[in-house]
Amino acid sequence: MPLSSVTGSGTRRPGAPAPVATPQTATRNAAHTAAGKGAALPPAAPLPSPRPPGYAQVHPASAPVAPRSELMASEAVRRAMVARVARQGVRDGTVLGAMEAVPRHLFIEPALSAQAYVDASLPIGHNQTISQPYIVARMIEAMREAQPAGGLLGRVLEIGTGCGYQAAVLALVAREVYSIERIRPLHELAKNNLRPLRMANLRLQYGDGMLGLPQVAPFDGIILAAAGLEVPRALLEQLAIGAHLVAPVGAQVQHLQRITRIGKNEWASETLEACHFVPLRPGTV
Repeated sequence: MPLSSVTGSGTRRPGAPAPVATPQTATRNAAHTAAGKGAALPPAAPLPSPRPPGYAQVHPASAPVAPRSELMASEAVRRAMVARVARQGVRDGTVLGAMEAVPRHLFIEPALSAQAYVDASLPIGHNQTISQPYIVARMIEAMREAQPAGGLLGRVLEIGTGCGYQAAVLALVAREVYSIERIRPLHELAKNNLRPLRMANLRLQYGDGMLGLPQVAPFDGIILAAAGLEVPRALLEQLAIGAHLVAPVGAQVQHLQRITRIGKNEWASETLEACHFVPLRPGTV
């Protein structure tokens, strides 16, 4: 559906700076073993320590667990990352708490671990990237707008699982998360990365993200991790009335768009800020 057919316009709310996302670049890594289509991850256990002051409590049924040595090694740098994201304008305490709870270094190759918590996108292979922390937080915050403090979204759809990092963050701010990846080795990579975190409310699907998942729609939020010239009509129609879809839109010049479904056949769009993502593509590979 062309954005020209979506009504309304807007700008980012006042008071928050609008930095441009780091361009998404990628290199190749080894393909991982291929297996089934959807994947449910086993039940979760709570974090061994409470959330730090100033951040929302993570839903206990979805909190990830990492080995204690890894938690100790990454805790301080994760706190620093979250503080930086907050200074950049993200205010949603639930999102900030989820960002601090998820160990980003577990989603990238060991050779890049020293860069795990810098505000930059990093290659994950197959010409794809893990998005910079700020843009992950900003997009989820925009999708959650109008949620009460500490409140969780219901059912959320992510297009472009990649290495699984954003899906893990989403699993801490929503009761159900469905994530679609079109590149099978990345689908397998995400499954392997997420398995230790034991997130029972997260479902991974190998398939064409541009088609969405009509069999489980409507969704209370949809987020796209790749940029198209327009938002696919199928995804707009799977959005619940009153819910938000957040997506990068454009080719060489891209902007984050938030689209709200305001009626059965009516959507309103607003532009948030500049960004740069890998392209949205159809089909599977």
